[in-house]
Amino acid sequence: MFGLGTIINTLAVIAGGLLGLFFKKGLRENVQDILMKGSGIAILFIGISGTLSYMLTIENGNIGTRGTMLLIFSMTLGSLAGELLDIEGRIEHFGLWLRNFFHSHGDSSFVDGFVNTSLIICIGAMAIVGSIEDGIHHDISMLTAKAILDFVIVLVNASIYGKGTICSAIPIFVYQGSITAIAAVAGSFASDALIAQLSFVGSALIFCIGVNTTFGKILKVGNMLPALFFPVITLFLGHFFPAAASFFS
Repeated sequence: MFGLGTIINTLAVIAGGLLGLFFKKGLRENVQDILMKGSGIAILFIGISGTLSYMLTIENGNIGTRGTMLLIFSMTLGSLAGELLDIEGRIEHFGLWLRNFFHSHGDSSFVDGFVNTSLIICIGAMAIVGSIEDGIHHDISMLTAKAILDFVIVLVNASIYGKGTICSAIPIFVYQGSITAIAAVAGSFASDALIAQLSFVGSALIFCIGVNTTFGKILKVGNMLPALFFPVITLFLGHFFPAAASFFS
């Protein structure tokens, strides 16, 4: 079935959110705070490990790095584009619309729950690679594993932020479903190198989410999302200017 992985993932997000709401009623504020800090630390290390797994290389017993320029240009130019477009503001505006739609006007954490959880579960290697695998090979194994992880993440976030967290099922369905559809049409266009670079930049964004979750909102991660388009841009540049491809590799 086309898009089955995304459907399973979406249902897992909804289930985790509903269960998290049940637990929220019995959690004291200090327990909610430690849960947030603990999940933030976990997200930090997920982002760090994903980034370093691409950057660090070992050749002839020597440790080297790669992708430094790709990361710098992706994060800086992507963040600039996102700031000019005010992507995070638009996401928050959509969160406010959802809050009004579900008649949760008095829920002060609704928008934070929606935005933070959406960014956590949408950005990252498993969302990108899993959706591409589903689209090209109809292999849902990675998205099924991601569904289990997202279930836990959303459960914790729902116990902290409340109902807004469940609405993250909307962007995860649209985001992963779109990648799956594009991959199904594009076929082999998504090379292993491109997938690795997308995962690399996505892991850096995951780290930024971990910073916000642990230390409070410091970074506008929503405005950094265009960074994910930069590996695609460098791929096209590499076809016309081979030197540019080697510069960003």
